[in-house]
Amino acid sequence: MLGIVLLVIIVAFAVFQLVRLHQDSKLLRSVTGPHRGNRSERKLILSLLYSGRSSNAVFHDLYVPRKSGTYSQIDAVLATSVGMIVFEVKDYSGWIFGDGRYEHWTQVLSYGREKYRFYNPVRQNAAHIKALKERLKHLGNIPCISVVVFYGNCELKRISNLPEDTWVASASRVFEVINDIEECYPEVRIKDKWEVVRILKEASTLGEQREVRQQHRDQVATYVNQKRKRYRSFEGLKFRFVQRFLLII
Repeated sequence: MLGIVLLVIIVAFAVFQLVRLHQDSKLLRSVTGPHRGNRSERKLILSLLYSGRSSNAVFHDLYVPRKSGTYSQIDAVLATSVGMIVFEVKDYSGWIFGDGRYEHWTQVLSYGREKYRFYNPVRQNAAHIKALKERLKHLGNIPCISVVVFYGNCELKRISNLPEDTWVASASRVFEVINDIEECYPEVRIKDKWEVVRILKEASTLGEQREVRQQHRDQVATYVNQKRKRYRSFEGLKFRFVQRFLLII
C-alpha cells in the first residue's frame, strides 16, 4: 500500500512539473524564444510575467543599433510609468565586491583564497542605456534606470559609489527594487508609447538574426583583445619601471 502511495505521489509530482514547464514555455514565448539569452535572463523574464507585468512591457535580449554600425546588447527592459528599467543580468557565486567608480569588480571564492576580476556591470549597463537613449531621443527625454541583478549563489558584500539612477541587487530583491523605483520616481509622459514599444520590439527581433549576433560577438571579442593588449603593455611598463628603480637603489 505504501509503495502505491509513493508511486502516486511521484507520478503526480512529475505531471505537475510537466504542466509547469509547459506553462513556463508558453508564457516565455509571449516575450522571447525559449533559447534566447541565458537561463538567468529567462528566469527574470518569467518572474516579471508571473508578477503580472504585461508581455507588451517586457523585452528580452535587445540589440540596439549604434551610429557606428555596431550593436549594444541589453539583457532585458521593463517599460513602466516612470520610465525604462534596463536590466543587466549576472550569474556568479561567492562574494561580490564592487565600486561604481572602478573599471573592475571582484569575485571572491573559497573564503578569500580565490579572487577574480570582472568588468564593472554598472559601467557596462550605462553604455547600454546610452545607446538606448540615443535610439529613443526623438520621443523626448525618457528616463532610463539601471538595475544590475545578480543570480547564482553569490552574496553582495560591499557595493559602493553607485551613480545616480543605478541599483544593484540580488535576484531575491529584484521586485523590492522595482517597487522602490516606481514609488520614488515621478510618472513621465511619453509622446508615443506605441512607438517606444515598436522600437524595443524591433531591437529584440534583431537578436533573432544570426548575422547580428555574430557581429556583436566579434565586436565584443575585438574589445576584449584590445583591453588585454593594453593591460599587458601596462604590466610590461610597470615591470620595466621596477627594474630601473631597483638598479637606481
